Amino acid sequence: MRHAGVSRQSLCIGGASMPYTAEISRTNPTCFVFLVDQSTSMADQIGGEVPQKKADVVADAINRLLTELSVKCAKEEGVRDYFHVAVIGYGATVGSAFSGALASRDLVPLSEVADNPARVDERTKKVPDGAGGLVETTVAFPLWMDPVANGGTPMNRALRYAETLVRGWIERYPGGFPPIVINLTDGESTDGTPTEAAAAITSQATADGAVLLFNLHVSATGGSPFTFPSSDAGLPDTYAQTLFAMSSVLPSHMRSYAAAQGQQVSESTRGFVYNADITSVVQFLDIGTRATELR
Repeated sequence: MRHAGVSRQSLCIGGASMPYTAEISRTNPTCFVFLVDQSTSMADQIGGEVPQKKADVVADAINRLLTELSVKCAKEEGVRDYFHVAVIGYGATVGSAFSGALASRDLVPLSEVADNPARVDERTKKVPDGAGGLVETTVAFPLWMDPVANGGTPMNRALRYAETLVRGWIERYPGGFPPIVINLTDGESTDGTPTEAAAAITSQATADGAVLLFNLHVSATGGSPFTFPSSDAGLPDTYAQTLFAMSSVLPSHMRSYAAAQGQQVSESTRGFVYNADITSVVQFLDIGTRATELR
């Protein structure tokens, strides 16, 4: 179902501005919906220099991103609500993955996210010592969600949940920068092929462009990683090809940022990563949440 009165064909005709260029402001914010696979297999390890459970890697990446978004939007009077954020887990259940005071909340204004971490851990981090070396220090690490690995992979239900959220968002902000849905998964959907549910998300649009859907496959299988591919050639199985086909083409400003980070991109590059290591997970989230200038 497309939002009433807005079609992809109408986005760039009659001298209208290019898509994905709407100014993001407190009166015209945008939103991120993170879909987090919390199935039993997320307890398996992901590759990298220091193997970690996939559920831990994904939770850390999202918690870090929420901190960075809060810092990015912090002004003298506090954190500005340029973004509203939902973190939806899907495994034994489908629903909000926030812990603490935000538990059971869906789309939450960023200022409320910043003010309400479930708790703050202490983590060690290596920083320059001023003499060319590194020294370990302790830093605060806010946590909004915990790693979970339990149940199947009801991706269809999760995508339908996201569709409901973005549909409601577009009704409130029909001219805004389109919502971005980022799906982090390690396995095949256990409640049917997700293609139709994904299409239902990306068929919706604001006046600035179609809703964006990106997919990150945190696979533990062997093979070379694929980061922002332009085709499904070389992907190891039909499921990876399905996730690629579900993924939106990266808007031009995200392609430019990906290229600046050393990624090979083209006009057909999609927001899809396969068999990622920890660095790729974090980089994917950073590129995926690059929006236009904030006012």
